[in-house]
Amino acid sequence: MAFDKDAIIDSLKEASISDLNDLVKAIEEEFDVSAAAPVAVAGGAGDAGAETKDSFDVELTEIGQEKVKVIKAVKDITGLGLKDSKALVDKAPSIVKEGVSQADADDMKAKLEEVGATITLK
Repeated sequence: MAFDKDAIIDSLKEASISDLNDLVKAIEEEFDVSAAAPVAVAGGAGDAGAETKDSFDVELTEIGQEKVKVIKAVKDITGLGLKDSKALVDKAPSIVKEGVSQADADDMKAKLEEVGATITLK
């Protein structure tokens, strides 16, 4: 027997809602399937990438050629004294600021990259 999908579709167009409901139930039982739409599980692995990060750590990865300018920029950003700013720059890679907003992190990154440093936001 050849499968005639057009004939089946025409038959379905003429059927009542209750007949279609019975058909769906019969197909589910016969083939052990469900016509229910799949529902995403809350907190699944797909949601992990959708979370928005709201705090960043600004890491001085590399000093670059202008060490003195980087020290001054770190001093301005952190409010540390000159000696502490120099120590932070000397031990690069090091965290300049922790837990800052994205806007502040981007601003700090721009200031430090302007003087030749390499910055990573974590």
